[in-house]
Amino acid sequence: MRVNFTVNGRPQEADDVWEGESLLYVLRERLGLPGSKNACEQGECGSCTVRLDGVLVCSCLVAAGQAEGRQVDTVEGLTGENGELGTLQQAFVDAGAVQCGFCTPGLLVAADELLERNPEPSDGDIREALSGNLCRCTGYEKILDAVRLAAARAEAAEEAVRP
Repeated sequence: MRVNFTVNGRPQEADDVWEGESLLYVLRERLGLPGSKNACEQGECGSCTVRLDGVLVCSCLVAAGQAEGRQVDTVEGLTGENGELGTLQQAFVDAGAVQCGFCTPGLLVAADELLERNPEPSDGDIREALSGNLCRCTGYEKILDAVRLAAARAEAAEEAVRP
C-alpha cells in the first residue's frame, strides 16, 4: 500500500508499505529519518516517540497505515530550517542531558509537547510528561534541568519582545 502523510510539515509518501509495518520503520528506513530510535519495540522505553496529529505515540506500536492523511512530527522537526539546534535541543546540550543519546529523541519530543501545552511546567509536570521515556545514563536530573532551562529561555525570549 501507499501511505501519504505529512512529516515535519512536508508532504511525504511511502510506497509498498506492508500492512504490519510500523510507523517507526517507515520513518527510519523508507524516509531516511533516523532520529526516532528503535530500542524495545514494545512501547515501553519511549525512544521512538513521535507526535501523531499532536498526540505523543510510540511509533513502534503504530502501523504505518494509521498515519495515512495525518501529521507526524519527529525529533528532526525540532531543528531549525538551517539545521541549527532548536531551543529545547540546545538546552539539552547545555544542561548535559545528552549522554548516549538513545533516549534523547523521545525525551525531546515529549518535552516539546509538554512545553507547547504548558510553558511554565512544575517539576511534577515535567516528571509526569517524561514518565514514558526511559534513560539508563543520566539519572534524569540533567534532563529535568534541560526542560527547566528551555522553559526559562522561552519565557525570557517572549518577555524580550513584549512592548
